[in-house]
Amino acid sequence: YSRPSMRGRTIFGDLVPFDKIWRTGANARTKITFSDDVSVGGNTLKAGSYAIFTKPGMNSWDVYFYTETGGGGTPASWDESKIAAQVNVPVNKLTEDVETFTITIDNLSNNGANLGMVWEKTYVWIPFEVPTEAKAKKSIEAAMGGPSANDYFSAALYYLQEDLDLNKAKEWIDKAVSMNDKAFWMTRQQSLIYAKLGDKEGAIKAAKKSLAAAQAANNGDYIKMNMDSLKEWGAM
Repeated sequence: YSRPSMRGRTIFGDLVPFDKIWRTGANARTKITFSDDVSVGGNTLKAGSYAIFTKPGMNSWDVYFYTETGGGGTPASWDESKIAAQVNVPVNKLTEDVETFTITIDNLSNNGANLGMVWEKTYVWIPFEVPTEAKAKKSIEAAMGGPSANDYFSAALYYLQEDLDLNKAKEWIDKAVSMNDKAFWMTRQQSLIYAKLGDKEGAIKAAKKSLAAAQAANNGDYIKMNMDSLKEWGAM
């Protein structure tokens, strides 16, 4: 995308009029590409490239994902049938000016993020969701055909972080640790999975094992994390 600057000008409501379609930048159309289907404002966007057009308002913006990506500026003839998704988002006012138009990817999680646009004292963002859970489960299933300790560990960690089937996470972390019992980062996550399942005794045992291995490796971060957990669980 192109990044115009303020250069002393009033932007929204002047250079960029309210309630009119804007190219959302300058020069060639601003484009975004998704490698997978995503959900934007409750709308499913198929994998592919889209031009982003907006209609700025004083209190909210309409954001359009438009299938015709070529060319510069707004279309000479606006075609509603080419709107793949449309979402209305509120305007958030900043206390300081942002000199140059900026598009951001903010508030990242395993399952989505915000597509942000900021210029002058205006900040808007469009939440979108990605099919991470379905893809991760499929990847985990494929990896389990001949899994390594790291495969088991990654699968268990994902299930823990996403609050999925913790009994399955326990099964996988136990296998990972049985294959690499010197990995203090694995026994650390084992202790957290046990704790979340309510097995305090198992959590303490795993944390002590992780602590000893972390001390042997002189890893201060894991030493502190394990000691904090052991104190929390009344074992220190």
